[in-house]
Amino acid sequence: MTSRLTPFSKFLMTLAILAGIFFLGRYVLNNTSFGKGLKEKSQEVGSNNSNPTRDEESSGPLSKEAINVGVVTWGGYIGGQYFNEGFKANSQSRFLKEYGFPVEFKILDDVPVSREAWKKDAVNLLWCTIDALPTEIAGLADYDPVVVFQADWSRGGDAIVVRRGINSVADLKGKKIAVAEMTPSHSFLLWMLEAGGLKASDVEIIKQGSAIDAAQVFKSQQVDAAVVWSPDDVACLKDVPGARILESTRSASNIIADAFIAKRAWLEKNQEKVQKLYQGWMIGAAEINASETNKKKAAKILAEGLTGFSEEDALGAINNVRLCTHGDNLNFFGLNADYKGVSAEQLYSRMTSLYKGLGYAEGKIPSWRTIFYSDAIKSATALTGTEHAGEGQKVFTKANENEAKTKEAIATKHVSISFRTGEFLLDENSKYIIDKEFVEIAKGFSNSRIRIEGNTDNVGSEASNILLSKKRAQSVVDYLVNTHKMSRNRFVVIGNGPNKSIATNDTEEGRAKNRRTDFELIGE
Repeated sequence: MTSRLTPFSKFLMTLAILAGIFFLGRYVLNNTSFGKGLKEKSQEVGSNNSNPTRDEESSGPLSKEAINVGVVTWGGYIGGQYFNEGFKANSQSRFLKEYGFPVEFKILDDVPVSREAWKKDAVNLLWCTIDALPTEIAGLADYDPVVVFQADWSRGGDAIVVRRGINSVADLKGKKIAVAEMTPSHSFLLWMLEAGGLKASDVEIIKQGSAIDAAQVFKSQQVDAAVVWSPDDVACLKDVPGARILESTRSASNIIADAFIAKRAWLEKNQEKVQKLYQGWMIGAAEINASETNKKKAAKILAEGLTGFSEEDALGAINNVRLCTHGDNLNFFGLNADYKGVSAEQLYSRMTSLYKGLGYAEGKIPSWRTIFYSDAIKSATALTGTEHAGEGQKVFTKANENEAKTKEAIATKHVSISFRTGEFLLDENSKYIIDKEFVEIAKGFSNSRIRIEGNTDNVGSEASNILLSKKRAQSVVDYLVNTHKMSRNRFVVIGNGPNKSIATNDTEEGRAKNRRTDFELIGE
């Protein structure tokens, strides 16, 4: 008769089997190539689990406590996203580690949806552009919006693409142009037309819902030109034979200013947090501007946060903007008395006038001073050093006059400046005309070279008129350099005398039109 095993005997046998399995497994791991491979794989998995992705580190509680920032698919907000170590509220965020509060970025590409989200407090800070703000500020009046700070300037992110045969702004007259109305694209087009001496009524606007839609219409060859975003500009050139970029914000460098608005009541309740948010954002922007390594890290963060973006796409998006520093904000918002470039107040006021005249800015448009909240910028006194300095002027080399004289102008604006017979010095009225008709354009297109051409009628000898016209053009340049602090090397001075008439010299009216100064934007 066979005896039955006792419970204790079963326990001992189980223990022996487990011990055997343990030692066999240990032997395999330590003494065979298969086991060593498994061991290395296990260590990699453990390492990955101990360093979760930014998305995995985000948590519900952090998101609920976060300052929510509404943005669009754009590279110009990366200063804050970089400092935040991602788009989501996460435990690695420097905002959280250094200032004690989380931040979350929400992508809201649909403009009406983004505005509704802001009204309902789904986002606290909302993207805008100072140039297009006059078209919507009256509609937001019930929420008392104020501008908090500037994030970037568009520097190549916006472009005007044109079909074959269009080589200048003058060639756009009577043409169909696809553009998203009351957006930065629209602002850029209006500036471009004015620089070329045209009005909005001189072209046929084909209204689009977005810059992406404008690109599609251009690629289908339904229009002659379109205002698009990068990288759609490259796609347009690829899909439409003979198409070219007429101008981009790489040259029209101080027109589209990305900024953030917030409700005044929310700002007053969160004043200290907003000051720290601004400070951290500016530190992030300065670090990216100063280091290619940091820029590559920023591109990785941007690619992770934007749908369909590779790191290469993200790097291109960052390179298509000027990430604004604290010094740039001091300049733009009129807090540096020595700054001579485009200011927020000038840009806002100019575009208010333009959009009102075209019927796009309706209702009561508040003055700039009532909608600018300066506390965050003024509080950042610790942001010193060259990395936080404002952007300097572009350095122009002296142009070869013969080459520059024949280079085709992208835009030409004819301005009548009166001189006494035989004289070339500017009087006060002439200076006023230059200020009114051209200075803001020169500042807006601050990366463009400018050709100043003096012209006369045919009264007198040709040789003396050529000499006189060049002296008059030089007087204009001297004024722009001495009063508005523009780079002398930026200008090309030409004296045409009577040889570039735009009207007949047989009448006084025609001769008056020929006695003019031409302001021309030309390529490098």
